[in-house]
Amino acid sequence: MALKNAPDLTNQPPRSTRVRLGGYATLPRMLDKGRATIAGTNGEYHYNCPLDQRFLAYTGISADALKKQLATGKGDGEILAWIEKNAKHKRNAVEIKAWSDYVENRAPLDNESRAYFSEILSKAAPKREDVGTWFELLDVDDYATFGGKP
Repeated sequence: MALKNAPDLTNQPPRSTRVRLGGYATLPRMLDKGRATIAGTNGEYHYNCPLDQRFLAYTGISADALKKQLATGKGDGEILAWIEKNAKHKRNAVEIKAWSDYVENRAPLDNESRAYFSEILSKAAPKREDVGTWFELLDVDDYATFGGKP
């Protein structure tokens, strides 16, 4: 299905996890991946990945319901309004900011997560020692994936 607002994630990364919509970190990135998935241009990016699932659980929105809304061609503002109306867990601006700040600063905690993190970092930017959060890792990986020199 062709969506006029679907990014081609085979040529560019989705928006950074740091970009916020309605105060929500990760939301614009998830919308990019959802639209690209519908359009068949998601490349190696996955809609409803564990990062997306954190947002979905926090709001109480289902991945399938959100994907159906994206398929209608709605823009970011319209999708945000739909989320605010349909979220099972209604949040105020202070709660949303606290959650977004928390997820933005999350780092791998257990051995399995640290090993996975290190594996991705060693491929994307083996000389970088300043990458410690998942958001930092995703930014570096996106940059390296599309030709940037880490």
